[in-house]
Amino acid sequence: MSSSSTHSQFIMVGLSGGVDSSVSALLLKQQGYQVAGLFMKNWVDLEGDGQCPIEEDLKDAGHIAERLEIDFYTENFAPEYWDRVFAHFLDEYKAGRTPNPDVLCNKEIKFDLFLHRAMELGADKIATGHYARLEEQDGLQVLKKAVDLNKDQTYFLHALNQYQLSRSVFPLGEMHKPEVRDIATQYHFQNSGKKDSTGICFIGEKNFGEFLSQYLPAQPGLMQTPDGKTVSEHMGLMYYTLGQRKGIGIGGRQDSGEDPWFVVGKRIQDNILVIAQGHDHPLLYSRELKAIDVNWISGEELQLPLRCSAKTRYRQDDQACTIVEKQGEHYIVQFDEPQRAMTPGQSAVFYLDDVCLGGGVIDFVKDIIYQ
Repeated sequence: MSSSSTHSQFIMVGLSGGVDSSVSALLLKQQGYQVAGLFMKNWVDLEGDGQCPIEEDLKDAGHIAERLEIDFYTENFAPEYWDRVFAHFLDEYKAGRTPNPDVLCNKEIKFDLFLHRAMELGADKIATGHYARLEEQDGLQVLKKAVDLNKDQTYFLHALNQYQLSRSVFPLGEMHKPEVRDIATQYHFQNSGKKDSTGICFIGEKNFGEFLSQYLPAQPGLMQTPDGKTVSEHMGLMYYTLGQRKGIGIGGRQDSGEDPWFVVGKRIQDNILVIAQGHDHPLLYSRELKAIDVNWISGEELQLPLRCSAKTRYRQDDQACTIVEKQGEHYIVQFDEPQRAMTPGQSAVFYLDDVCLGGGVIDFVKDIIYQ
């Protein structure tokens, strides 16, 4: 599988043990780059219950490196991951919000610590198995959606800066996932049929509530209707997110034609979970949000007001909106159509057609009970 290197560029691939990063390494090697692989250990499973399959992933990554005849490194970023990603994750849940640690992991670990370590090892650039495209326009790195819109991961990459992107390569940006699996099968990669990882490694296949309760003490409280009628008790606000139906513990009875119950808000200061019946309850909808910690990928403030589109959760269709103005640290975003269950702590990511402009954290949603 060795190929004579025709490129002087050395690219370090973040080999996760999954099929996407494996095929990324193969493609770069075929293109003649000097390639090496690095496996990041970002989490120490304190329980040791084997639910976070890091040893299996490490083995798979090592097998791919051997198969491709490339150098292979491992790095333990677990302490930094705890300080720079997981601590924030817990703080957000403690405050009643629903964070998105994947965004922070990319910004702080994969495109910072890993990038820095790759440079120390002599690499010119890093590559990952993310589905996204990069184009250079007038000296600027432009982040664009992947060709496979079903797999596009620009939502999770919106917090990266020009330097990070200038040192990054996304070999799968022009490909569809089935093609990637076909290549892995064709080259007899033992991980060709491996399931895509879902969620965050530190949670893995665990029960989310049980996992969270190891780190944060649960504070049970009342479950009430919007008009203040107590219906039941909740286990702790951190276990629930806006729009949630499962796990509330009081289902609408189908035989009675009763509508199911949904989480429509949190009265955080009073530790009250607000629930109401109906998937499309008016309290779940809003046209306006305020975003903080907004990163513009170009590195420059954009001229407002700006017509664009946004996603307020991964895999959502682009929603037409206007970024109206900046008030202090907040960007005010107004949508053409009411949006369901926009949740504080999640990311609002902005697009112009297939270009990802950047994004920030949803801090406040108008008309949603969340204080």
